Amino acid sequence: MNDITAIELKSRLDQGDAPIMIDVRQPHEWDMQVLEGVEKIALGTFAAPEVQQKIRDYGDQEVVFICRSGGRSGQATAFARRMGVANARNLIGGMLGWKAEVDPTFDVE
Repeated sequence: MNDITAIELKSRLDQGDAPIMIDVRQPHEWDMQVLEGVEKIALGTFAAPEVQQKIRDYGDQEVVFICRSGGRSGQATAFARRMGVANARNLIGGMLGWKAEVDPTFDVE
């Protein structure tokens, strides 16, 4: 499965067809603003066995990883694919892309 753009994700959310969304930013970034319905799992915690198991448990479900600009979420997506999550996707451009393409009021540094 390919990565996803902010416009594609917004369309899916508007249609009530939301994938699982995981924000891999740091807690201080979450404090600014997060998308409704996201799960927060910082990329730095991915080495923990319980986080790895949680990711494995997504199995065949579609999971979109989100970060500020798409770099960390790209790493998370690759990691999830290695863990067997074939439908792992990266939000291209991250929350900066979301702000530019969907919601200019979104609070991201």
